[in-house]
Amino acid sequence: MGDEVGRPRVAVVGTGLIGGSILLRLHEAGVPVAGWDPDPATRAEGRRRGLAFPDELADAVRDRDVVFLGGPLPSLPQTLLTVAGLTDDRCVVTDVGSTKAAVAEFAGAHGLTGRFVPGHPMAGTERAGLTAALAGLFVDAAWVLCPSADGLVPFRSLVGLIVDVFAAHVVPMSPGVHDSVVALSSHVPHLLAGSLAGAAADSAVRDAVVRLAAGSFRDGTRVATTPARRTADMLLANREQVLRQLAEVRAALDGLTEAVRADDLPALVARYERARTVRLPPDHTRPVRRRFDLVGDPAEELAFVRSVGESGGHLTGCTVTGETVTYTGLRPADAVA
Repeated sequence: MGDEVGRPRVAVVGTGLIGGSILLRLHEAGVPVAGWDPDPATRAEGRRRGLAFPDELADAVRDRDVVFLGGPLPSLPQTLLTVAGLTDDRCVVTDVGSTKAAVAEFAGAHGLTGRFVPGHPMAGTERAGLTAALAGLFVDAAWVLCPSADGLVPFRSLVGLIVDVFAAHVVPMSPGVHDSVVALSSHVPHLLAGSLAGAAADSAVRDAVVRLAAGSFRDGTRVATTPARRTADMLLANREQVLRQLAEVRAALDGLTEAVRADDLPALVARYERARTVRLPPDHTRPVRRRFDLVGDPAEELAFVRSVGESGGHLTGCTVTGETVTYTGLRPADAVA
């Protein structure tokens, strides 16, 4: 796989903030890469920056080894089908959408799990578009991959690419666990930010709030400036998990509210001490290393890589040698092996 010096040939389809940042980093690293976007102005901007940006999607993905799919969440299933039809079975396809269960199910229904690995780089800003893209956006960021048992071959190649080129932390998970985790870690915070900013916007003292807003308000409302349609698509795509996790957040908020109402200082202190353990988690990790036979039971290998990510760890490498594959990574020190 790759060009004459062993580098994979890559395409990025959909070059907004995330796709554009992937494209810029690949180009910066000297990886042969082409971009494509349905917006002619974006394609023109890419060419102005010296990037390969054909006008036709087929020209962008032809003879590519890896294709990253960006774009709005609702468009990803059809984009996957289109790109799969324009590339051969050796081409690895992954996406960057913020929900995974639906697209994984779609890929399974269309016989694409052997070459499609759902992905989600956990990085971004409230800005959008290729002009907001940053080549270094993914350094030390978590990058979730959700392989299936028959998708371990493309998964292994993606681990190497993501670690070596993007300096990101590969976090393997099942699609369902991913959606549950991001509902609480990413999607519900967008709801809370929108609620706080919305309350301030409707307040009789709105202007004074804006004038006096300090770090806590700015941090708490930052993602409320994300493009509204992007946020709405994300929340609705993960609606069941968002509502489930929001109920947990509401219960915690009710507990804090009741402690304030009851003038209960010990209860307030206890709740914030509990919250502090999550906001400032321990940083103790231990290395993990595991080797599997390439002709062995894929279920065992899949269970291992998922266990690394779902226990709070990440992979630092994946090496295929002869008839074996070796994974290295880090886990929290107190995680169950």
